[in-house]
Amino acid sequence: MQRKAYVTGTAALLAALLVGCTSGSGGDSPTDNANPGDTGTATAAARPGKYRTLPEPCGAVGHDTLDAMLPGIKQITDPDQRDKAYQGEAALTYDTDRKVGCHWKVESADATDRLSVDFERVVSYDNTVSDDDQAEKLFGDKETAADLPEPSGSSAPAGTPTPTSSSSSSASSSASSASGGTPSAPASGHASGSGSPSPSGSPSGSASSGAPEADLQPRVLTDLGDEAYIDDRLAASGSTAEQRTVTVVFRTSNVVVTIEYEEQPMATGTVPDSKEMQDTARELASQLDDALGG
Repeated sequence: MQRKAYVTGTAALLAALLVGCTSGSGGDSPTDNANPGDTGTATAAARPGKYRTLPEPCGAVGHDTLDAMLPGIKQITDPDQRDKAYQGEAALTYDTDRKVGCHWKVESADATDRLSVDFERVVSYDNTVSDDDQAEKLFGDKETAADLPEPSGSSAPAGTPTPTSSSSSSASSSASSASGGTPSAPASGHASGSGSPSPSGSPSGSASSGAPEADLQPRVLTDLGDEAYIDDRLAASGSTAEQRTVTVVFRTSNVVVTIEYEEQPMATGTVPDSKEMQDTARELASQLDDALGG
């Protein structure tokens, strides 16, 4: 009787072990797939930006470019003062790998010219957002703040309104100028005469009267960096002489570059030439983009 009880107990133990192994070996059971989204591996981090450092801003603009944008610099007779003018003044920064800038201010017999160049390297602190995407957002915020006018006509290039009967002659003149015409500004400086006002007293719409021509209006630029725009604003400075500010902003990968070019004429009744200022600002932007390797 004792032997029979031992055999019965052993059989019960083997049966219990068999049931346990069967229930634990179900690799495809619903219990294991209760959280199918939890793979146990970390999400791959977004790609870092192309740029890890920034150029030295005061050395990024060559002397020839400064001569063209700041005519008064060549009028400085003292060599030490002229060299100092070329050097510019570095903007205050606490991290030269993230944001740097340089500013120049030069007076001439015709005008006071100011130039500033700022570089900002954008870094995303969100592993799911790349540096480029974060820089694209920063650029978009700047463009929104600039409040560029909407292009007129769906088939026209950005920023170029469709000519009408009243503006066709102005548009034709602009096209001729853009294709290699001679700028209307005098060789001695950027400022030009105010021209004849319209009968209503408002600007006639040409660059010499203050308002940029149709193809010189603030607009998106398609030939610079990954994305870019240009702004052109004319503002009274408390006197009859008007200050023009041309701003070019462009993004190359995770670096956003801002160029601000201002001119304040000395003589009343003169207005800085829009085309000449835009052309020189865009040329500088192209040089900086090339230097970045964009």
